[in-house]
Amino acid sequence: MDRVATLTLNPTIDSSCTADRVFPTHKVRTRAQRHDPGGGGINVARVLARLGCKVEVAYLAGGPTGALLDELLDERGLERHRIAIAGDTRMSLAVFEHDTGKEFRFVPEGPLVTASEWGAALEFCAGLDHGWLVASGSLPRGAPVDYYARLARCAGSHHTRLVLDTSGPALAAALDEGGLFLVKPSQGEFEALIGYKLTGPQAIGDAAMDFVRRGKARHVAVTLGHEGAVLAHAGGVVIRPGACVSVKSATGAGDSFVAGMVHGFLAGEDAAGAFAWGMAAGTAAVLTPGTGLCAPEDVRRLRAAAD
Repeated sequence: MDRVATLTLNPTIDSSCTADRVFPTHKVRTRAQRHDPGGGGINVARVLARLGCKVEVAYLAGGPTGALLDELLDERGLERHRIAIAGDTRMSLAVFEHDTGKEFRFVPEGPLVTASEWGAALEFCAGLDHGWLVASGSLPRGAPVDYYARLARCAGSHHTRLVLDTSGPALAAALDEGGLFLVKPSQGEFEALIGYKLTGPQAIGDAAMDFVRRGKARHVAVTLGHEGAVLAHAGGVVIRPGACVSVKSATGAGDSFVAGMVHGFLAGEDAAGAFAWGMAAGTAAVLTPGTGLCAPEDVRRLRAAAD
């Protein structure tokens, strides 16, 4: 298999816990607390490693929380490259309310990065000789809106397959640059990109095919939450409905989907087969509470059931 690198510009330490009820003013007693290394690209790497892929993690991090992030990545045996920043790495919190089954997620905006800091990450990626680069997550404050477009230009010059999972102007700028291997917006993110609402999976697939035909991305996967996902590629549009499962957490479902698709391609699957791996991994993620992401045995079971 080709080696994969992931880039996370605004990583987080994902904390999670359980409470009987969440209410204002008074102390909320929690249990089952855990801390995981998080942020889009890091989550993708965690899932890829569980599925047996060779992966290297690149990320911006700083302060005492940055040191804790390093430690958490080392505990999980991930090969890593930290690009140091002056600001503190953010910490998020997910609280699962046991009595109602609801999950509350608190996500800070993260540190302000300088041009030299985000430039160092771009320079590092330019020196990679990996066959795949997955850039996932929001841009940190201070990074230019065309950052991922610059990354796409760099990946194209090195014949690297760039997989991008982001939203808003950063996604629009990257697609304007074109040449992406895979993009994975949610339905809401995709509708914001094109500027209008879409009714039904086929309409979403038709709109996504426009980007494929124009050479903006070879594969466009649009996730629809519990309703499933749509894939547009050179072979046409593939629509897969969502599985009927008990949702324990939505944390990392999109990242798991991306990792599943990349794993499928690395394993030699065609686009439809890789899409099935993405669906399996994304579904498996919602079966796991908190920030644990997906279990590989669940991914493989769900993928086998898709055939």
